[in-house]
Amino acid sequence: MSTESARPPTTTTKHNKTIDELRSQRWFASDDIRGFAHRQRMQQQGLAREEFMGRPVIGIINTWSELSPCHAHLRERAEAVKRGVLQAGGYPLELPALSLGEVMVKPTTMIYRNLLAIECEELLRSLPLDGAVLMGGCDKTTPGLIMGALSMDIPAIYLPAGPMLNDRYKGQAVGAGTHTKKFWAERTIGNVGEAEWIKLESHMTRTPGTCNTMGTASTMTAIAEAMGFSLPGAMSIPAVDSEHSRMAWRCGERIVSMVWEDWRPSRFVTKASFVNAVTAYMALGGSTNAAVHLPAMAGRAGIELTIDELDAIARRVPVIANLYPSGEKLMEDFHYAGGLPAVLNKIAAHLDLSARTVTGRTLGEDIAGREGEDDGTILDTATPLKQGTPECPEAGIALAVLRGNLCPDGAVIKPSAATPELLRHTGRALVFDSNAEMLAAMADENLDCDASTVLVLRNGGPVGGPGMPEWGNLPIPKKLLREGVRDMLRISDSRMSGTHYGTCVLHVSPESAVGGPLALLKTGDEVRLDIGARSLDMLVSDEELAARRAAWQPPAPAYARGYTKIFQHEVTQAHLGCDFASLAGNAATPEPQIY
Repeated sequence: MSTESARPPTTTTKHNKTIDELRSQRWFASDDIRGFAHRQRMQQQGLAREEFMGRPVIGIINTWSELSPCHAHLRERAEAVKRGVLQAGGYPLELPALSLGEVMVKPTTMIYRNLLAIECEELLRSLPLDGAVLMGGCDKTTPGLIMGALSMDIPAIYLPAGPMLNDRYKGQAVGAGTHTKKFWAERTIGNVGEAEWIKLESHMTRTPGTCNTMGTASTMTAIAEAMGFSLPGAMSIPAVDSEHSRMAWRCGERIVSMVWEDWRPSRFVTKASFVNAVTAYMALGGSTNAAVHLPAMAGRAGIELTIDELDAIARRVPVIANLYPSGEKLMEDFHYAGGLPAVLNKIAAHLDLSARTVTGRTLGEDIAGREGEDDGTILDTATPLKQGTPECPEAGIALAVLRGNLCPDGAVIKPSAATPELLRHTGRALVFDSNAEMLAAMADENLDCDASTVLVLRNGGPVGGPGMPEWGNLPIPKKLLREGVRDMLRISDSRMSGTHYGTCVLHVSPESAVGGPLALLKTGDEVRLDIGARSLDMLVSDEELAARRAAWQPPAPAYARGYTKIFQHEVTQAHLGCDFASLAGNAATPEPQIY
């Protein structure tokens, strides 16, 4: 694969702005006491006046942290960005932002996605910046940074952290997250011993970078690229590859041109950009978490994008990426096979190739000639990863949106990572009100359940979790694991890690904590899933449900103060994207006054 894959097409920068029109000049150019103080304080750091005066000032919004292993290399990459900015005639300033390392942050990073969006937007607004390079990658950092940038609307380019390198175990490709879940299930029943477990722990994630499966991180960086927010080919470059540093340099080079061109997100991000992003998401068999992030991101651009539109695109765009958890390969393989541009060429008939990108060119121009390698990683639409069957024609698609008396506002499932036989299923519900209760029950060898039981977890939604934690991939009861059961129908108002798999209905909306119908379900009720009808129902009479509704009481609030209380008050439901009500939309926000 060419080491020039992330290089943007050569363009001649058209200066639509003069230096006097740049935002930063409001801070630095004025001949008054405020301008004096701003210039003085910059020179306090040892800078020469000429270093930052009379040139575009570029903010590098960096989500590096020593508690975010996926981003461990981003301080080094920021230096490459700075070189690009300086060589293009700008002045770079690195600014730390909330890191959101997925594994370490508790109870869930989803609580803080909106906080990162606020921080990004307000860093860009409150400081003398003309453009920004957004450095992220781990799950919530991509939507958080892009939401903030869309709301601020100054020139911005997204720099993805890149996936970690592959690992192998007994000759098998090992995917972060996906195989952690598989190996843990085997360990609980004694099939993986302690020494082997410790060995796996030390090398399954062997380099910096995001999960090397088509989990949430790679899904969201692919969405960023497909909607035109990243350089073409950037999302699949492995984090530790030398090409990744060159891509970072090019981001720095390009953002300076974008400032002069006044190439703001509002000039190139359109409804077509989001439809292209959704189309790529479906072809990749991406994470269900994107069904929460995409409506929120579109909303920040003033664009309506519903989960029903996602379902409609999933019906016509097959999964053609042979990547875990739906397939059998990893992101390093995907990069060698051509990365996202190769996928986009395969699905070009479903894309609006006239949509513009950060390069200033069209998506069609960006991907022209990048066909990829025929090595079984990127397939053709005529021969997708999974074919439907006569009994279950929906089995191979990336997403289905369900509705019914359990989820009147919607719920989602990923058929391509599910067991086809369970996609049309009726079974007895076994209901849990908390994650702790559920986990304790799963270890009970005498639990009253069988393979047909429908496991249900509630109080895991945006308000109830709080933050909609990734609890939705409920473990299989230990007694059933011993019997060889590896999948069951599972339902929750929480989310699931994009690296995980199984017949899991997620994002039930409205959630149980705010009185959604899931709150009324009882153990022993029959539940029916019909993927063909896109329906999910509890087989309980309207009269009985009305009686349960009358007796229902909302859970007592656990947070009397702090950010989480703000989150619970402001957050919207899953089908709307879980943004804060007061942050959604694209109403103009005034520039800060300077006195």
